[in-house]
Amino acid sequence: METYDLVVIGSGAGLSVLNVGLQVGMKCALVEDTKLGGTCLTRGCIPSKVLVHPADLIREAQHAKKVGVHLNIEKIDWDLISKRMWSQIDENKQMEEGLSHVPNLKMFRGIGEFVGEYEMEVKSRDGKESIGRFKGEKFVIASGARTIIPPIEDLEEVGFVTSRTFFGDKFPKQPWKSLIIIGGGVIAAEFAHIFSAMGTEVTIIEMLPRLITTEEPEISEFLEQNFKKHMTVYVNYRAIKAKGKKKNKAIIAQNMNDGKEIEVSAEEILIATGRRSNADILKVNMTGIETDEKGWIKTNKYLETSKKNIWCFGDANGLYQFRHKANYEAEICTNNIFGPEDQKKSADYSTVPWAIFTHPQVGHVGMTQAEAVEKGHEIFVAKKNYSTIAKGFAMGFSADDVDDGFVKLIVDKSYRLLGAHVVGPHAAILVQPFVYLMNSGFTCSLPEPQSEINIPKLEKACPEAGSFMPIYNSMVIHPSLNEVTGWAIGNLKPINIKMENHEHHHS
Repeated sequence: METYDLVVIGSGAGLSVLNVGLQVGMKCALVEDTKLGGTCLTRGCIPSKVLVHPADLIREAQHAKKVGVHLNIEKIDWDLISKRMWSQIDENKQMEEGLSHVPNLKMFRGIGEFVGEYEMEVKSRDGKESIGRFKGEKFVIASGARTIIPPIEDLEEVGFVTSRTFFGDKFPKQPWKSLIIIGGGVIAAEFAHIFSAMGTEVTIIEMLPRLITTEEPEISEFLEQNFKKHMTVYVNYRAIKAKGKKKNKAIIAQNMNDGKEIEVSAEEILIATGRRSNADILKVNMTGIETDEKGWIKTNKYLETSKKNIWCFGDANGLYQFRHKANYEAEICTNNIFGPEDQKKSADYSTVPWAIFTHPQVGHVGMTQAEAVEKGHEIFVAKKNYSTIAKGFAMGFSADDVDDGFVKLIVDKSYRLLGAHVVGPHAAILVQPFVYLMNSGFTCSLPEPQSEINIPKLEKACPEAGSFMPIYNSMVIHPSLNEVTGWAIGNLKPINIKMENHEHHHS
């Protein structure tokens, strides 16, 4: 039986570990059951953003009348939009061609499953044919995740689309006339924006009390109110039954509070109810790898599983399912596999940022207010609306507008930034500087003085880690959107700050 020095399962961020293995002369195997490139390239962040940007332009054109510019959208060229999207997905073909000629690399194009300790069998996608069986000295599991299919009666018979099949054989030749989206998270919010902007009649059905539950409650409320201008939103409703066929489908949903039922019809149904682990398909239990109660592979801070010489990262460990987080973990994993044992690096998830590319856009890093309080922090909260700055007014935002976005900062009593949340135009850009600030101060060394002249800025070379003071002490370009984040600090209000008691003694 063939034995490989390194086996990588998954061709997304896992490829960076594989490349290093090949560079140091290892005999390597790659296992992948779908297109090369992983979720991000073939059915996730990259192709979806090619669709999001035209949708953004449509909404901006509609908003332009608020500043006196009336635009008519003459045509939406879905064929061109689709062609540009597929050009990105099809990069997997060049990747496959390139990897097929790499010395010391064997590609197994099928579904891998462990059949023993450090032993794997790869089967065809229908599970009927064995493609190969081998052993590995080291395994890296970067196998991603898959869509959770909720228990909706007759759903399989009626038919549906997931993010995976959408970027595959179920991609529509034209935007659907109507669409039911089951779910209210990140994927649901982005697809709702794309298709509602393209003219599709969109209905969202979410069983939880609010949309995008990873965000601050007021951001969820803000998004829902803006969504309702362009689509129908049902929160607190659980889809229980599907019926119909072809382009005439329906979902029966039940209110989570009073049991009242509604029926919604559409041309297509999109399932976006979250993601689940692929560990069951891999049969990791055959190796002794531990999983948590939801089936995600458990890893320690070094991204090691409970089995020696088997590492796991990316969506497969269930922690923050974003490609930038997987890339970060890939670097750590590479260091820990190929570097000295005494120089292992650990993963830190305290400042994982993300954005939801819906409309309005959402940016997020760090804790929410509720999370900060729950973890025992004494905090201040600062909020500021776009309409309160000159650039926000110039862009057409007024106080009390339903689309008047805002920033919310969570700060502890030592002025350390714990979280930053933005909803509105360019939220992803506005939140990013807070990521840098929150990561600052972990290493701190003053440069050697070059002369006897005192340089004042050297005195500030080691600010308190993650403090907002660099913003407070900086000039902010005027008038720019940076003012909405930079000036938010002026609105700090205590939430649960305990005031010190001072005793007064009188003689």
